Order: sequence, then C-alpha cells, then structure tokens
Amino acid sequence: MTTYRIAPSILSADFARLGDEVRSVIDAGADFIHFDVMDNHYVPNLTVGPLVAQAIKPYCKRADGTPVALDVHLMVEPVDALAQMFAKAGADIISFHPEATRHVDRTLQLIRDAGCRAGLVFNPASSLDVLDHVMDKVDLVLIMSVNPGFGGQSFIPEALRKTAMVRQRLDAYRAHSGREVLLEVDGGIKADNIAAVAAAGADTFVAGSAIFGHKDYRAVIDAMRGELARVA
Repeated sequence: MTTYRIAPSILSADFARLGDEVRSVIDAGADFIHFDVMDNHYVPNLTVGPLVAQAIKPYCKRADGTPVALDVHLMVEPVDALAQMFAKAGADIISFHPEATRHVDRTLQLIRDAGCRAGLVFNPASSLDVLDHVMDKVDLVLIMSVNPGFGGQSFIPEALRKTAMVRQRLDAYRAHSGREVLLEVDGGIKADNIAAVAAAGADTFVAGSAIFGHKDYRAVIDAMRGELARVA
C-alpha cells in the first residue's frame, strides 16, 4: 500500500499568525509543512527566508511531540548558500531546480551533508534527463503542476504525464537499489484532482489555497484523504 502525504504550503497561510497556522494545519492532519522560498530572481516574486523557517520549526510537531517534516522548496538562484542557511534553520527536506545551479550533483551532496533530505524540482517545461544521472543522491522529486512563482494557479494537466514518467524511473530505481524516493506534486492540487495525481504515481501532495482558503482545514484534508483512499 502506498503511503500518501499531504503537505500544506504556508505560502497561502495567514502570515500575521504563522505559528498558529502551522500548528492548526498539523492538528488537522498535515504530514509535511511545505515552505516556498522565492528570490525575485529565479522567479518573479519574493517570499520568506531562513529566519522564518527557524521561527516556525518549533511548531512543526504533533501534539504528542512527533516531528513533522519542514519541506523547503527553493525557487532561488544560485542555490548552495541558501540551502546551507535553511539546513541550519531546521529544514528536513530541501529541494531545488536543477537549472538554478551549475553542479547539480554537488548541490545535492551539500544538502545531504548538512543532514537534510535532498530533492530536485522540475517545472512543466523542464527536461527530466538530469534525474537519470543523480538518482543515488535524490530523496524526493517534485513535479510542478503550475509554473513556479505564485500561489493559487490552476493545475496543468500535462503534469500527470510527467508524474507518470518519473514514477517509472523511481520504480525501476527502487527495484535494483531497494531505496524509496518520494514523488511530490505541487500546484493547483485540490480534492477534485488529487486522486488523478495519485493514480499517475505521486505519493506526496502540496496544497496551498485549497487548504488555507477554507476555514476548516481538517475537512479539506479529510476530503483529500477520502479521494486518495479510492485510488487502486
């Protein structure tokens, strides 16, 4: 049985009460906290930095003290210095776009050496070729189902095909290595399309406005889990 994870993106949360928002969405059943970092260089928007990650890290745990992963998505260029800063700030997973660094292999190793899981992010128009050469250093693959830079965008259906292509690669890699790599999809995810994304092969789902745009976070997450339960 596939273990599915829901990762609310705090990009859509109320920043005036961010700690409470993180606590509330974890109490509602979140598995990861997704943290989007934009630098107004790689993407045309500016969001939050390592100090905010450090501030919310103490909130990334369940009521019983069980930690919840802080899943940092770097939409920045260059990558290495900020990756190290976020590792020190408490990130558990750090993902970046391969075209934003000169040496993908080196950046992946730098993140892992800092004690974090390392991820690669692929935009809707990005080639997957680099993945075949660094699979041994990748812990998560993130498929963007919108073009990065802004929350609240509509899901791009072509992302289903790309997700299925990555799933084939990850399954083949697991068959000979025994190592599991997470497959995450981000952009326009909501209850009425999450099952299709899961059927394409994803196991981790980033949702921002679909969750934080509603008053009852638990109801939305429960609805998503209900749809995931129907995936064969």
